[in-house]
Amino acid sequence: MVAVKTWIDKNLKGDPIIWGIVMVLSIVSILVVYSATGTLAYRRMGGNTEAYLIKHSFLVLLSLVVMWGAHKLPYKYYSKLSLMALWVSVPLLAITYLFGSNVNDANRWLTIPLINQAFQPSDLAKLALIAAVAGMLAKRQKNIQDFKRTFIPVMIWIGMICMLIGLANMSTAVMLLCTCLLLMFIGRVPVKFLIAVCLIGFLALTSAIFLGQRGGTFFSRIENFMSEEEIPYQAQQSYMAIATGGIAGKGPGNSEQRNSLPHPYSDFIYAIIIEEYGMIGGGVVLFLYLALLYRGMRVVAVSNRPFGGLLSAGLSFALVIQAMVNMAVAVGLGPITGQPLPLLSMGGTSLLFTGISLGIILSVSRGDQEDGFAGDANTIRKNAMQMAQ
Repeated sequence: MVAVKTWIDKNLKGDPIIWGIVMVLSIVSILVVYSATGTLAYRRMGGNTEAYLIKHSFLVLLSLVVMWGAHKLPYKYYSKLSLMALWVSVPLLAITYLFGSNVNDANRWLTIPLINQAFQPSDLAKLALIAAVAGMLAKRQKNIQDFKRTFIPVMIWIGMICMLIGLANMSTAVMLLCTCLLLMFIGRVPVKFLIAVCLIGFLALTSAIFLGQRGGTFFSRIENFMSEEEIPYQAQQSYMAIATGGIAGKGPGNSEQRNSLPHPYSDFIYAIIIEEYGMIGGGVVLFLYLALLYRGMRVVAVSNRPFGGLLSAGLSFALVIQAMVNMAVAVGLGPITGQPLPLLSMGGTSLLFTGISLGIILSVSRGDQEDGFAGDANTIRKNAMQMAQ
């Protein structure tokens, strides 16, 4: 036990509660995905019900390795890396829109040559934009009122990336815009500039709706959500799973709606969680995401460096907003979006970039710990007063 504790203290730096949350959600992910894909694997893999379990377990492990690697790199380097990634993301998003793999009437996937593996450039662009905006705001804190030097560069990048993503994935673009607005609010950007960003974002997303591939789907999903006459098939099956789950659930592996619910292992995995583990299990998962947000935001209060606090806040917002949207769709509080549940849903690209995001948050908390800013009460009060000024 002493040797294990020594190894953990030496190799797993940063906020221990975030590490614990990630480990718990990773275990839950393997259990629920195994249950949700059992029937699908039996049909597609010739009776091998463990096929998707093995693949998903490997991806979960790989995401943890990626998270560990990202947390070992000092977070100050992510400022320059994010700008490079932004410049790479623009042509990648354009190429994907024009020549990417078409899934559900949208070109979101790009196949990497040689290894023949597909990934979503929007995940890279989302991570790069949040880190870049955090870096730009941190460097311009003394000139935060300067429209030309501070606001215009941020506005251009947000508008361009959100529009390019929105051409094929409107829900991701909307969530990214909301995350950037929250990040700018925390970064003390004047309200008049935030209103201008809202207008620019609205124009960019409107252009994407009418020029992109998902305009018809966007409007139809809004209409279906607002309609009181007809409930979409996916929503019907999700409500049935939640309703039959009750308080304690049917037990692990006993889901019945996994056989009729579309994408029970990704878009509607929260419905399967409630069906098998009940409202108790669903509540625990919700609490874990809220705890993750709290720990990520706590770094803002204890960090003495603007970039670290803004970076942690932006990535925490992005992860938890996506989680809330996924869970809201499952319980009928929002239109169907197709967003996976971070850390829980099956999907290679989503898991890997979630791991990178969490690794960066841990890198920020690790850096503050090593610099001696562990978050005592005086430091928190001092930084809160500085942010308020």
